Amino acid sequence: MNRVPVLPVLAGLLLAYLLVPIVAFAVRLAGAGGAPAAPGVGAALATSLVTATISTAVIGVLGIPLGYLLARRRGRVAAALGVLVQLPLALPPLISGVLLVYLVGPYAPLGELTGGQLTDTRIGIVLAQVFVAAPFLVVAARSAFAAVDPALLDVAATLGHGRLSRFVRVALPAAGGGIRAGLLLSWLRAFGEFGATVILAYHPYTLPVFTYVQFGSTGLPATVLPVAVALLAALLILGAADHPRLPRRRGRAVLPGPVRPNGRPGPLVGFDLAARVGGFVLSVAHPPGARTIAILGPSGAGKSMTLRALAGLLPARGDVTLTGDGGRERLAGLAPEHRGIGYLPQDPALLPQLTVWRQVLFGVGADPAVAAYWLDRLGLTELADRRPDQLSGGQRRRVALARALARRPRLLLLDEPFAGLDTPVRDELRHELRALQRDTGMATVLVTHDPDEAALLADEVLLLSAGTVRQQGRQEQVYAHPRDPRAARLLGIRNLTAGTVGAGGVLRCGAAAVCDTDLPAGTDVTWCVRPDQIVLSTVDKSDGLAGRVVDVVRLAAFTETVVELPTGDRLTATRTGPAPKPGTPVRLAIAPDAVTLWPSAQ
Repeated sequence: MNRVPVLPVLAGLLLAYLLVPIVAFAVRLAGAGGAPAAPGVGAALATSLVTATISTAVIGVLGIPLGYLLARRRGRVAAALGVLVQLPLALPPLISGVLLVYLVGPYAPLGELTGGQLTDTRIGIVLAQVFVAAPFLVVAARSAFAAVDPALLDVAATLGHGRLSRFVRVALPAAGGGIRAGLLLSWLRAFGEFGATVILAYHPYTLPVFTYVQFGSTGLPATVLPVAVALLAALLILGAADHPRLPRRRGRAVLPGPVRPNGRPGPLVGFDLAARVGGFVLSVAHPPGARTIAILGPSGAGKSMTLRALAGLLPARGDVTLTGDGGRERLAGLAPEHRGIGYLPQDPALLPQLTVWRQVLFGVGADPAVAAYWLDRLGLTELADRRPDQLSGGQRRRVALARALARRPRLLLLDEPFAGLDTPVRDELRHELRALQRDTGMATVLVTHDPDEAALLADEVLLLSAGTVRQQGRQEQVYAHPRDPRAARLLGIRNLTAGTVGAGGVLRCGAAAVCDTDLPAGTDVTWCVRPDQIVLSTVDKSDGLAGRVVDVVRLAAFTETVVELPTGDRLTATRTGPAPKPGTPVRLAIAPDAVTLWPSAQ
């Protein structure tokens, strides 16, 4: 049994209701052999066209900034203003006209200034149309601006663009579709406005008022021509607005000869920051002792928040310093556009309307020759004329990196720049960035949750947890000796095992000795060892930890062997050669200095 398609039926009912009256009018008009004359309809049409266009221009100039501010502001005041702006939509147009009479009518203060003549001119019509039609644009613009990716505006700020430039060059193009729709709705509402106009500005006639007068004085036949004219004008406007815009043809980008930027060592980065977002409190500090820093931690630890505070995109107390050959420079208090940094958020945040070449030159003060160098260095020269939707994920990340580097930033901030990429692409970009750090000496602060990425790209590591610093220091020291079990987990060390300090200060796991310690006998501890520090042997020895292989995982570059100890604990060892099969008894040799331990109370 075939079911009735509900959605098409419901849609068809409304479509028929909207179209049948127009079709009926067209049939009657054709059957009557045309429309009877209606002197004055041309002047009324001209008045409606002119006033609707002027009103829409006024609404656009004033309403687009209002929609932008309402979209960017939060809080009760902004919410209240958003409701008040929509109030004319809820009022009958007649009531809107009465409200305007209180403001600009012949006996109102503003009306008296013009001798009571304001409402007998096209200015009065424009005032009525603006009042009833403006909310259509403001609501559409607010929604369009709210949908703009905030990362686009943040990146533009770090590229040197001030607030007005970000509005004009980023927000407006990104919200263009919604704004055009709002302007069209406002024009159509102004063109068809009757209720407020007939109360406030009866003369000169607009087309709706003229049609009303004709209907009241002569009857329905006298309205045929005005209705036909109104339908034709509306169809022409809607058809023109819906006509697909032809893409503008651009010539191929002509790149200058590439010039390699100077490879001067970047500054040492230091910061001491405190910030709050909702109930989350961030408090991080790092002395100025390294040029490449990795901030490592789980999701929600405050890593991205720290990077935004460094960029000046998030209000924070404290200071950020860059120490180089010219001394120490403080960035605290500077707007992001004045900090001279490069910023790569998790999303590349490319402007959809710009080609790769124009993206790379978007930063204020971007050097075309340096931009051409980075395009060549990152393998993007052949893609210079493509837009973001024609690029792969890895290519977009490269473009974002080239855009930041074209301004020769003193500091590069990277927020998980390789997340979500395929493994080969991610590895390639990681090594490209490492080569860039080595060749240019650029200072970088990298946010990541990947311990291997942090080890590859940073001299110092800062472990962040719940908005506070868990541990920090030289990369090799932090990885070799985590401060506590939680820090070890943040570093990806899985071999966390319970033990007890025996007589003579010997750490024991079951009956076997692991290493010596200064802790008193009987202390319960948690200890860890990195998988690459464990040596497996199938030879029956009396020393080392006894165990049994329970799993072997063969990866691309090495093999992971999971060994179960007599205590039930499991340790993972890595090796490049073949591994014993599951079930094989083995001995685990661990160098004492490879072990880090903590009292279990930690």
